[in-house]
Amino acid sequence: MCSHWVVLAFCCLGQLCADQSLKPRLAAPQIATNNPTLTTVSLEKPFCMFDSSLRPNKSYIIYLYAMKELASAISSLVTDNSSKPLDSMFQQTVGGQLGPYKVALFNVPSCVSPPNIADAGDINKVSDVLKQYLFRVGDDGTCLYDPNFLAVCNPPLAPDTVYRFKYVLVDSTEGIMKDQSLWSDPIKTRRVKLPLKIDTWPGRRSGGMIVITSILSVLVFLLLAGLLASVSSAVIRSEDSSAETRQVSQTIQQNEPRPQLSSE
Repeated sequence: MCSHWVVLAFCCLGQLCADQSLKPRLAAPQIATNNPTLTTVSLEKPFCMFDSSLRPNKSYIIYLYAMKELASAISSLVTDNSSKPLDSMFQQTVGGQLGPYKVALFNVPSCVSPPNIADAGDINKVSDVLKQYLFRVGDDGTCLYDPNFLAVCNPPLAPDTVYRFKYVLVDSTEGIMKDQSLWSDPIKTRRVKLPLKIDTWPGRRSGGMIVITSILSVLVFLLLAGLLASVSSAVIRSEDSSAETRQVSQTIQQNEPRPQLSSE
């Protein structure tokens, strides 16, 4: 009986790990620094996520959906009754507030030859690595206002807002969903800082450190002022002493008797 529970526990643990691998995840911090930002979230593409669902001689594509955390769980479905992926857009869902909207579509990333993260350190390869490895949600700031834009719109996200994301594998020929990931864990964009709260010092300092720095600055100023005053006083005394010495020398020369010339 005990062994049965042990096996069950391991199975549950394995299922939990598998579930974690089937969720969209934030891109590695070595690749995407400052992530999320105020209006963007960089996600790792679904490498090897749908391999078991891929069939030979078939063409597939990945759809990426996003929705706000506050959206109703009932409205979190991304397919209709015929298993076709929804075409709901940003405007129709009020930016994901009413339900999922389609952010982008791209080719299934290769599980056989994924990008080498170490190549991100090479300035000649970093651009290709970024394109292969991650997708940036909220990267298009013009599509909402361009009347001629016909592709899927990926406009900036709202600051200080929690989102969830989902990958969907779609058969390109039939237009039907073949597999999907779980919704991602909640991911929150950054908050806008008020101007008065922005730290303009070169590095964070507490109020006590600022007071100490100010006092030390004043002391250094006073020391410099005292040093300059001492030097100036010494120079003035030296000049006065030199002038007095010259005056005494002239007085002595004037008081000395001049020798008289004798006449023959």
